[in-house]
Amino acid sequence: MIELIDVTHHYGVKPVLKNINLRIEAGEVVVIIGPNGMGKSTLLGVIGGLMAPYKGQIRINGHLRRGSVADEMAIRKTAVFLPDQPWLPGNRTGREFLLAVGRLYEVESDRLMEHVSRLLDLFELKEQGDSPIRTYSAGQKKKVALCSALVTEAPVLLLDEPFSGGLDPSGLMALKRVFLRHARNKELTIVMTSPVPELVEEIATRVVILHRGEILAFDTLEGLRRSTGCRGSLGDVLERLIYPETTKRIDDYFEDFAR
Repeated sequence: MIELIDVTHHYGVKPVLKNINLRIEAGEVVVIIGPNGMGKSTLLGVIGGLMAPYKGQIRINGHLRRGSVADEMAIRKTAVFLPDQPWLPGNRTGREFLLAVGRLYEVESDRLMEHVSRLLDLFELKEQGDSPIRTYSAGQKKKVALCSALVTEAPVLLLDEPFSGGLDPSGLMALKRVFLRHARNKELTIVMTSPVPELVEEIATRVVILHRGEILAFDTLEGLRRSTGCRGSLGDVLERLIYPETTKRIDDYFEDFAR
């Protein structure tokens, strides 16, 4: 379980997160969504320990984030944070990198080697797997970064925009299917950010809608539909909640051309 209690964060004098209270149950797939610049990556970074909040607490499976060395080490053994643009060792091969990450998380050797091979096959990296990462395309680097999170077999994954970064249709489909399977089986707790509602509405157990540093809504898609009176997609719900001005701007744009 992940719990945020009165979390506030500032960049200088500008508040980015304002009194965030959030409880994510084990086995959920939660998507944080909202306009650019509204605090999505900051919220995930605070949960992931990348930065300490100005105020408030984060607890993961009962351990206080940055509370003590023992608490932090317990969290780091069970929770993986993957930023949108992670550092990758360019001179190492994809296979070497994934094996090193798996060993860091103490995955049993035979199981690890098999899992690495399966991940490289799943994300169509088998041919590139034994080449240096510096030779990979942007999309292939994104894939190997995602593989590095999955190979840990950690029960908590914190992923900043996993569907961005140049993933091709095959990579997008593979990632969605992996998340869907875990969502159905409740094997992992996954928290991710996304700017594109269409990519995540199928896999999200619940959705956090973040707007101007505050939680505007936190519910299932069906619950969001009921509360907004909108029976459409997650994109339609977001349009009703936070994008009505965008629709007006689009109408104004075309109206100007029609004159």
